[in-house]
Amino acid sequence: MNSLDIAQRLVAWHEVHQRDLPWRIAAPGARDAYTVWISEIMLQQTRVEAVIDYYNRWMARFPTVEALAAADLQEVLKAWAGLGYYARARNLHKAAQQIVAEYDGQLPDERNALLALPGIGEYTVGAILSLAFNHHEAILDGNVKRVLSRLADIAQPITETATLKLLWQRARELVEVAPSQQAGACNEAIMELGALICTPTNPRCLICPVHTQCAAVANGTQHERPVIPPKKQTPHYDVAAGIIWQGEPYQSKLLIAQRPPDGMLGGLWEFPGGKLEEQDADLAACLQREIREELAMEIAVGKQLTTVKHAYTHFRITLHAFHARHLAGEPQTLGVADWRWVELVELETFPFPVTDQKIIEALRGESTAD
Repeated sequence: MNSLDIAQRLVAWHEVHQRDLPWRIAAPGARDAYTVWISEIMLQQTRVEAVIDYYNRWMARFPTVEALAAADLQEVLKAWAGLGYYARARNLHKAAQQIVAEYDGQLPDERNALLALPGIGEYTVGAILSLAFNHHEAILDGNVKRVLSRLADIAQPITETATLKLLWQRARELVEVAPSQQAGACNEAIMELGALICTPTNPRCLICPVHTQCAAVANGTQHERPVIPPKKQTPHYDVAAGIIWQGEPYQSKLLIAQRPPDGMLGGLWEFPGGKLEEQDADLAACLQREIREELAMEIAVGKQLTTVKHAYTHFRITLHAFHARHLAGEPQTLGVADWRWVELVELETFPFPVTDQKIIEALRGESTAD
């Protein structure tokens, strides 16, 4: 593997074929560090097409580190709602406040200082330092792993520690020999190659700028690389959620609860409920138990409003949403961070996860039909 030849070919190819994306308002290596940081965090485990609108809205609302740091966390979560992996938004907010306090609102251009910020790891450090400051720092995301695995025809599983160490070594070799002032372009080029040419299935090897340097192409193994271990079966859970009304549905206020600040979906609001357990006779009994445990309330469960299927990283759920009526007990913060009685029209002001946004859509549809 001739790293210099590959780096030169990648940079030349990228100059002609790179996509026009809103965070690429300057050449790689000369971009604003804040825009690089935000875009790279958003792009983690999220498709480019899904990120574009979120990025544009985010930058309109939080155009600087100072604006993000000064915002309320609920406003930040509302801007993020729907992108998933909400710890990313919470960490962006915490890190922005730290950058303002310690670095006068400027992202530092030093590895250890960046790594000390919440939510920034090795990949993000490499992206910021190379794309914003043109440092010869390596990156290794899913696209880069795939490209490098094929270039070197690595037969070991990509998840193994030794394989990852080798991939980081290969990534460093490439960026270190990149042409002068082109470290950022080299890194972005290999990511772009993985997104557009060296795709997970049906790689377009004949038009790849580095196919003559690709060991997998030479050996005819490009469709077998990278080696990915079989996925474990994803568990599935049934979950009950309650649209709890103070009185008659659509004629009174309803209850929403805020999840604890740490953990999954931390800080977001939801229609309270929980997972169906073995001791529950049915979903209605599950919902009554969960409301009792989380809020110390008694409810009467009514008709089902909707069912929402959703997949998270490590499990899947089917969310069953029921109308319910408050019977007794003032809400308590036993298993929730906060609670509110709100009008239906007020729901749009709170940050909800995707599943609950679909419940809100169903509520609006039913209220209009009635």
